[in-house]
Amino acid sequence: MLKRVFVAPDPGRVRLRFASRAVLGISLAVALCGLVGHSLTAAITGGLAALLALFTVADPDVRAQGVTTALLPVAGFPVLALASALHDAPLLRDLAFLAVIGAGVFARRWGPRGNALGIFAFMMFFVAQFLHATPAQLPHLLGAVALALLVSSTVRFGLWCFERRYPAAAVPAPAGGRGLGRATTRQALQATAACGFALAVGQVLSQDRWYWAVGTAWWIFVNTASRGETLVRGFRRVLGTVLGVPAGLLIAVPLRGDLTSTAVLVAACVFGIFYTAAVSYSWMIFAVTLMISLLYGLLGVLDPALLALRLVETGVGALGAALAVLAVLPVTTHATTHAWIQRALSCVHTCTAQAAARIAGTPGADPEPHIAELEALLGRVRLSLAPLVHPLNPLRARKARARKVLDLLDDCAREVRSLALVAADPDASHDVRLSAACWRVQSAVEILTTTRPGALPEAPAHTTRSPGTEPALTHLHDLERALAELVSPLSHAPYAPAANA
Repeated sequence: MLKRVFVAPDPGRVRLRFASRAVLGISLAVALCGLVGHSLTAAITGGLAALLALFTVADPDVRAQGVTTALLPVAGFPVLALASALHDAPLLRDLAFLAVIGAGVFARRWGPRGNALGIFAFMMFFVAQFLHATPAQLPHLLGAVALALLVSSTVRFGLWCFERRYPAAAVPAPAGGRGLGRATTRQALQATAACGFALAVGQVLSQDRWYWAVGTAWWIFVNTASRGETLVRGFRRVLGTVLGVPAGLLIAVPLRGDLTSTAVLVAACVFGIFYTAAVSYSWMIFAVTLMISLLYGLLGVLDPALLALRLVETGVGALGAALAVLAVLPVTTHATTHAWIQRALSCVHTCTAQAAARIAGTPGADPEPHIAELEALLGRVRLSLAPLVHPLNPLRARKARARKVLDLLDDCAREVRSLALVAADPDASHDVRLSAACWRVQSAVEILTTTRPGALPEAPAHTTRSPGTEPALTHLHDLERALAELVSPLSHAPYAPAANA
């Protein structure tokens, strides 16, 4: 699991840039909050706001990202004010929190912007519980959040806007039905039910730290689409917390809130959160748990019993999420897996066609944006297949087929990336064999995405040769081989389209 974090593909070193910029933006935001005289509590709130703005705003272009970032205070400030005002009214506070949860999840139907605004609103209510915010603190908290958003936005859109060169890939969610069948409506009901369970049980365990159970249940539903994905995500969140709590005991407790050492380690945790998020949810949660332990140390409330309580509350939240996806409008893993595999295969063809067109000299042909989209789609395929390849899955045959699918899709992505590098070489020139190979790739994708995959077409004979394209042909032939080998595992359930999907 740790090895995968460091060997996972990082085209354009986007993950490295993403994590490094986050450290810079959040560090500057917190430092400036301190310089203008904000309290430690307000500075932590500002740092969290900067983290959320840099982490959750994921629109496909820079302009849209700027608009979403500008709208964050519109969604978050009223919620933070409401949470502070209800500090001494537990029943109303709980009902308001559940309403924010339902609305925040429902907002995901408006795409990346709705998702980011929903998360920000939820976290503003959450941080008010974390810091026990009162109305008297509200002006300082709002000021710190505004300042932090301004500083982090300056870093993101001014000092280091690498998205202008490496645009983010927009990956639409699989289409759902109407009403309760619509994914966002279903998830809103599931998340509200899960968080209601977590809130009730969490308060039985602790009247002061119950919000950790709610936070766990909420985040488990982010970027999941089926009950299998949700269950695996809950397991990974608990695993990351189980690993992070001992780290907090060994690292955060001995520091006793030392400012310099804690600041350095928090920066390292921020880097870990952003760098591992795309490839390992468990390690991301490990970094989150350690960072929280360090922040508790700064606030002077850290002790082993508190970390143990956090672990128990995390388990409660994961249990609430599991019960909700099993009992409230459940959607099977099989119903979502096929759609993501189809999208990934279609993107493989698009990448191949763009690379071949670039070699042929077609103006404007560029496979790079589609390769970024392919990486995002493969991430969704891995997430969807995670329940089937999980070590605890007892169905060995399905596990083997799922691993085969993942390995072959990774092979496809690797060959496509290599093909794009060849296409960028000015010495590469047109060869009619490229067109033939691309035609066979297109045919292979069409066969793999039909209800009954069959034999792949034979390659037509061509005699025109151009030495500059030999590497490209090699990658295309390897890509054809990987697609051909996908026929067998994709012909079996759960990968073939199901009648109830």
